[in-house]
Amino acid sequence: MTYTAPIKDMLFNMEHLAQIEQVAQLPGFEDAGLETAQAVLEECAKLCETVVAPLNVAGDLNPSSFKDGKVTTTPGFANAFKQYAEGGWQGLQHPTDFGGQGLPKTIGAACIEMLNSANLSFALCPLLTDGAIEALLTAGSDELKATYLEKLVTGEWTGTMNLTEPQAGSDLALVRTKADPQGDGSYKLFGTKIFITYGEHDMADNIVHLVLARVAGAPEGVKGISLFVVPKFLVNKDGSLGERNDVHCVSIEHKMGIKASPTAVLQFGDHGGAIGYLVGEENRGLEYMFIMMNAARYAVGVQGIAVAERAYQHAVAYAKERVQSRPVDGSVKASATIIHHPDVRRMLMTMRAFTEGCRAMAATAAAAYDASHHHPDAQVRQANAVFYEFMVPLVKGYSTEMSLEVTSLGVQVHGGMGFIEETGAAQYYRDAKILTIYEGTTAIQANDLVGRKTARDGGETAKAIAAQIAKTEAELNASGSAVAKTVAKHLAQARQSFVQVVDFIAAQAKADPNAVYAGSVPYLMLTGNLVAGWQLGRSVLVAEQRLKNDQDAAFMQAKLATAQFYAEHILTRVPGQADAVVNGAASVMALPMDMF
Repeated sequence: MTYTAPIKDMLFNMEHLAQIEQVAQLPGFEDAGLETAQAVLEECAKLCETVVAPLNVAGDLNPSSFKDGKVTTTPGFANAFKQYAEGGWQGLQHPTDFGGQGLPKTIGAACIEMLNSANLSFALCPLLTDGAIEALLTAGSDELKATYLEKLVTGEWTGTMNLTEPQAGSDLALVRTKADPQGDGSYKLFGTKIFITYGEHDMADNIVHLVLARVAGAPEGVKGISLFVVPKFLVNKDGSLGERNDVHCVSIEHKMGIKASPTAVLQFGDHGGAIGYLVGEENRGLEYMFIMMNAARYAVGVQGIAVAERAYQHAVAYAKERVQSRPVDGSVKASATIIHHPDVRRMLMTMRAFTEGCRAMAATAAAAYDASHHHPDAQVRQANAVFYEFMVPLVKGYSTEMSLEVTSLGVQVHGGMGFIEETGAAQYYRDAKILTIYEGTTAIQANDLVGRKTARDGGETAKAIAAQIAKTEAELNASGSAVAKTVAKHLAQARQSFVQVVDFIAAQAKADPNAVYAGSVPYLMLTGNLVAGWQLGRSVLVAEQRLKNDQDAAFMQAKLATAQFYAEHILTRVPGQADAVVNGAASVMALPMDMF
């Protein structure tokens, strides 16, 4: 199954929702307007469509393998990664000071989506490297930056995140890997890390592990965790590679999806200690690691959009080819392609609307990130930072849960053939499942949304977003068209339900935390649903104006139809979700533990 990058939809979001020309007015982004965005996206699409996408099925059928401490990736991956690095794609969003291109996240996010649509397993390697780069840029010493950043930014070396241990999953207070200071500024690390994506591979000359560990005498819990750079090969003073460090892969996992991405178990210090270098200050490792995690969480949300897009394209192609039964309206007298059937159209529209809504939401969040880091006005930076932080659990949590529904529908469109691996529909479904788990499960994203993003400020940020949505509703009603009014109606109902839940959370978070957190995931889902629907509502206003000017009529009509479908079939879920949060907590906790 071929992949075609949805460049037109991406550019629509950039121009009209993310306001790319405003982003291009920020210091450092002066050359990153719509024209640049289009050129970058078109070039990225060529690489993704012709080099990376053809390796997707091969990676599933012939995944990474482990033998004698070495990992061999799927044939073709190493060459594709070389082309990816030589094209400058790893450094797209990173500073020019270290060999990057310094482009905004607004553009970079679209490229990340393409890469993940093309090949989710392949894209995980650059994703983790991006996180390592962000952590070093924020907290690394000048010496660490000089040693590692340019090699990471140019893709000559790759990076990893090492958090999880056999006894310490999401609860990082249980981390036991230890770091012993050596008196020369270095440390020796001892311990085991699991679930390390691309922890060992054959696609780059060196792998730079960022590792959480405890220094002797550190406080217990998360306040005693430090972050270290532990390279696979030590680096000489002249920048050349030196001795092999005492960090070794002892196995890789066998998984239901993303099979071509090697998920390693790494052992540190079995032969005297793995040499590591402190990032920032001791006992502030979790703070620094959250920089990597936040970058990765947004990127994983984009992965959800990416795999949903790929599954949608696959399902549409099949629906246009598969002949089965006569249409119920008699429009064709013999058996017809299944795209004629109303329920198949419903499934395809659900897939399309979910994907476009989440893509629009992610683009808007990316623009806020760019403003939060580059706007000259401190108050504007702060306002955008608050908005972006609110959006991260939505992009990660809602978009990945969405991808499960979309990829499942993709299998369903294929009918019995969807259950057969050779059709390819099942791979997207299997690959998508991990997205709701790694980099913080949906429940962890939901707890973050409830605790840090809603309860902490008494719902102030959430209600500010609701006020913006109300303005869009007013603009839609003022438009007067049937589509605009329909979208406005359902947006209003969803927004009112959202505010009801926000009030409940603000009032009960301390008084009855079990009641609030019992509904945390439904709250995340209804909020993501609303915000994605809001972006499609904004799209309606643009599309109607474009139609008046006779600009790209077919595309704009499709935008209107997709937004109306989202309003009538997806936004309508929100009131029920709100009722479950506000009134359903007691039944969640009603059954005694010993009855399970």
